[in-house]
Amino acid sequence: MADQQFEAELNRLRPTLLRFAVLQLRDEQSAEDVVQDTLLAALQGRDRFAGRAQLKTWLVSILKNKIVDRIRQRSREAPLPEAGDSEAEDFDALFADDGHWREPPADWGDPARALEQGRFYEVLELCMRALPENLARVFLMREILEMETEEICKELQISSSNCWVVLYRARMRLRECLQLRWFGDGEQTV
Repeated sequence: MADQQFEAELNRLRPTLLRFAVLQLRDEQSAEDVVQDTLLAALQGRDRFAGRAQLKTWLVSILKNKIVDRIRQRSREAPLPEAGDSEAEDFDALFADDGHWREPPADWGDPARALEQGRFYEVLELCMRALPENLARVFLMREILEMETEEICKELQISSSNCWVVLYRARMRLRECLQLRWFGDGEQTV
């Protein structure tokens, strides 16, 4: 790939990288910084891109590392608070005393088919932005950046049990939001 073509591809993929970074970091300026760092690293390491994977895949892997570095930097500056009991009470209300759902979640049909629809990702992104920052950070580190639980706990200075509670709460909130905005009553709203 010629230099001009490579740079044109980087510019074309920049908005996608920025959306991903904003979703992860929840801060436009930090997201812009990590995307810039990613593009700079790609330009400097262009000779390491062998073309075995798509350029987008290679850039996202660089971006993920830059995001993890930024999260590490943030975690040193401000530790994540322990999960509070008020959120637990909200979720406890969803279940009966025997541990079963008071009102079972609606049938989501074929989730794989929903993933094929581009609009689903808009709704998912909206739901993820609605998560409280501490829930979103842990969820994204685990599910999007694919960090191990032990690594998340070390970076955020939280216990493994707290990490699992935060992950549970994040998943429950996402389920609730997707139920309401995508799967509920057949209406798909943003």
